[in-house]
Amino acid sequence: MKKKETKAAKQPTFERPVEGYFHQLSQTFTEGSQAGYALFLILLFFGVMGLIWMIPFPQFDFLVRLNMHTFLNWGSFFIAVVIYLYLRLAPTLSYAILFSIGVMSFFIVQMEYWERAGGPAVWLISLIVALIGIGGLIGLSRTEKKTIYGRDLWFLIRIGPIWLWSKVFDKLKIKY
Repeated sequence: MKKKETKAAKQPTFERPVEGYFHQLSQTFTEGSQAGYALFLILLFFGVMGLIWMIPFPQFDFLVRLNMHTFLNWGSFFIAVVIYLYLRLAPTLSYAILFSIGVMSFFIVQMEYWERAGGPAVWLISLIVALIGIGGLIGLSRTEKKTIYGRDLWFLIRIGPIWLWSKVFDKLKIKY
């Protein structure tokens, strides 16, 4: 009588933790749906950044005297934390994220000018964009029968932006 040999599912090993995170996200989301996830993830990130940007920041006298008070807000701290965390994961990809944040910052400032000229409030636009992003992520996951909530959604929101850039770098054959 021969013993049945069971093969344990071999888990791939990665040199860096970030590669494991990217592998996990790539396994979770199918190739066809990644474009949809990318769109909604970008909208969510932009909306959250706009909301954080619009939180009133204290006006310190020394900053006002130096005419530097317009350059410091809660969005600056958000950007610094995001870039630091991504820099620890993958430095090259963090520069790409910094470029993306720069483009998003430009559009947030343009929305501030629009608001001053009588347009809608930036926080309202940012809230709507963030809700579209989170709703789209949840809705897209439901259509795939892979509803993501809680920990998985939080993981996607945290690692997703840098994961999207890793896909671009892979296509361009740039090492990160």
